Amino acid sequence: MGKLLLTGVDGNLGGEAARVLLTLTDKSNIILTGYNPEVLKTYSDQGIETRVADFNNIEGLKEAFSGAERLALISMPFVGAKRQAAHKNAIDAAKAVGVKQIIYTSLVNAADETNPSVEKKDHIYTEKYIQSLGLDYIFLRNSQYAEAMITNYFTYVKSDGVLKNSQGDGKMAYISRRDCAKAVAHALVKGDKYPKKIFDINGPELLTISQFCEIGNKATGNHVTYKFITDEENYQVFDAMGVPRTTDGVFKDGSEAPFSSDGMVTFAQAIREGKMDNFTKDFEELTGDKALTVQYMFEHNSEFQIGDRHSKDK
Repeated sequence: MGKLLLTGVDGNLGGEAARVLLTLTDKSNIILTGYNPEVLKTYSDQGIETRVADFNNIEGLKEAFSGAERLALISMPFVGAKRQAAHKNAIDAAKAVGVKQIIYTSLVNAADETNPSVEKKDHIYTEKYIQSLGLDYIFLRNSQYAEAMITNYFTYVKSDGVLKNSQGDGKMAYISRRDCAKAVAHALVKGDKYPKKIFDINGPELLTISQFCEIGNKATGNHVTYKFITDEENYQVFDAMGVPRTTDGVFKDGSEAPFSSDGMVTFAQAIREGKMDNFTKDFEELTGDKALTVQYMFEHNSEFQIGDRHSKDK
């Protein structure tokens, strides 16, 4: 049997997936890749095989992916043609060196052409490209990270106490990034059981953002309320925070919103229009565990902040 390869271990999701993976299988079965040699050294010092993976260099990717039977492709943290090209390079390299199955971190309802999320376009491109090459696959269609909205909640705790966005009364089954990482690790280890499988990785309850704030208030003793604003007003909120509209912009160190506003505003629109309210037990089927609740995450909120942006892309 070939090895299990995990990309992006120098990022938030990939790093947590690596931690879980090492509890599920022996380190001799694993290859870990990333951009950052300093992060990779923390794993190689433990006797784990590591390789630098530059998604702009397809020949280098072939070397990095050589010997892997299954590969978990953590989606790149930028949006648009640049991400699609990086993913294509990774998939082409995997195919060329004989990788049999790709586990890909996608987005809930990615295949719905009416889903307005700009992120969705890259995810469905990647899914379709993997399928077009005849590779086996597991697509993990993740719901929104609860950490993003918990961090957002505390942004408003520190300001006027009124959380403002354009998602209205739309519902989302918020999932912890920790659980998304657990799903990656389990899919990588159990891939032979799930040929050509799509999992919706969502949290244990559908919530409006008002309900999300109510849970936060009960858990923390704060009193954040929700105010609906238009999509354009939502852009203006992020503009005032210094958040770039696209991932080609400049991200501030330590930003409480380390994402592009195009991604966040169109995501809010998708939630408002009911495009993101998929609700399944897929996470439990794949991992054997129940997903963490929003209440638990608010009660332990210091552990569930969105954190820094670690992208080293060129």
